[in-house]
Amino acid sequence: AAAESLEDRNPATGELLARVPLSGAADVDEAVAGARGAAGEWARVSPLLRMRAVFRLREVLDEHREELARLVTRDMGKTLADARGEVGRGIESVEAACGLPHVLKGESLSGVAQGVDVELIRQPVGVVAAITPFNFPAMIPLWFLPYAIATGNAFILKPSEQDPLTSERIVELIDGIEEIPAGVVSLVHGARAAVGALLEHPGIDAVSFVGSAATARFVASTAAAHGKRVQALGGAKNAMVVMADADPGLMTAGVTSSAFGAAGQRCLAGSVAVLVGEPDEQDRSRELILAATRELVVGDGADPATDVCPLVSPAARERVEREIELALDGGCELALDGRRDGGRAGAELGPTILDGAAPDSRVVREEIFGPVLALVRAPHLDAAIELVNAARYGNASVIFTSSGGSAREYRSRVQAGMVGVNIGVAAPIAWFPFAGWKDSFNGDLHANGRDAFEFYTRRKVITSRW
Repeated sequence: AAAESLEDRNPATGELLARVPLSGAADVDEAVAGARGAAGEWARVSPLLRMRAVFRLREVLDEHREELARLVTRDMGKTLADARGEVGRGIESVEAACGLPHVLKGESLSGVAQGVDVELIRQPVGVVAAITPFNFPAMIPLWFLPYAIATGNAFILKPSEQDPLTSERIVELIDGIEEIPAGVVSLVHGARAAVGALLEHPGIDAVSFVGSAATARFVASTAAAHGKRVQALGGAKNAMVVMADADPGLMTAGVTSSAFGAAGQRCLAGSVAVLVGEPDEQDRSRELILAATRELVVGDGADPATDVCPLVSPAARERVEREIELALDGGCELALDGRRDGGRAGAELGPTILDGAAPDSRVVREEIFGPVLALVRAPHLDAAIELVNAARYGNASVIFTSSGGSAREYRSRVQAGMVGVNIGVAAPIAWFPFAGWKDSFNGDLHANGRDAFEFYTRRKVITSRW
């Protein structure tokens, strides 16, 4: 057992929820040994039976849907409505993984030479690990877990040490599913030491990661240097292009929910709004966004009246406030100031809107991960696309317009892996990959969709003569 621990507190109330063990190499060794012992036997289980086990997982998660959502709100802080949506999205990933037998089918070509046949089959990679972030403690582990075990791998989850209780509960529920043998799914708590041990352990064959851009690059390079397959999803700085002809209701609802939902702690959060048109049209779009934002209520995520939840911790609030100060020192105008006393636990920060940021400024180019929206101006769509494409990130981008021509031009030319048209958060359903580009992703195969089945299996080509 780990000698050190970290306090896990409710971000809204400050209530101590748990003490999280900071595990290291010894605990990782134990988890890997159990996983390797289970992996070979699990790989030999019929794909049909593994699919039925994943169906059972889906049923169990659905039965505990509300419990898990309330746990997300209590531990991470987001509103209950947002948490329910997160759990629902996670369950959709399990449902997508239930398509295993169809997707796992191989290929064959008979008679390639006299009496010679060629087959392509897919086999599990072995033991896989997932290192997941605090902002989606239910959904992101479920981006990986169901696909990994459906394809015959053993799975080790290392959730964020800031809010691990949801992952802990999911693994407890799996322990009660008799169709999934012991050792197929295991959990390791901890922080930097546990991550390092997972990345370097010779008994782990593949690593899935979601986190900041810098950490994603480190995870990708370290895992690859140790011979592991890796997918590492990194940061984002997503732009929302607001055309002058945008429907006001769709635009304001989309912009505010994207920028300030979950207090901006989402890799699909729209944190830059590019106002397009003549100066008076840009100003009109600004005023619509400001008016809608002023109506948002900041508070405890468990309160149904709350629109904007606390940040995950007081330290996170302090970090975001420092970013606001840097932007103001750099010449930004404070169009809306959300700074406050921090609430009961010191983690609350209201929606903040900054105008007049330079296109190459930090607040426009770097991820802040808080309820901060930067406004920039562009005279026409071409200039807006140029501004968006200059970013080093390419996770997502959206456009608000009533023009099919503008939408078609934007979706074709923008350099982002996920694009929304009159949609604030361009999150694809689980049957499609979470397809970030540029510095938002390291690897070849993304999370979810067909990519997930590909990532967790290896191809084997067999040439036979009889």
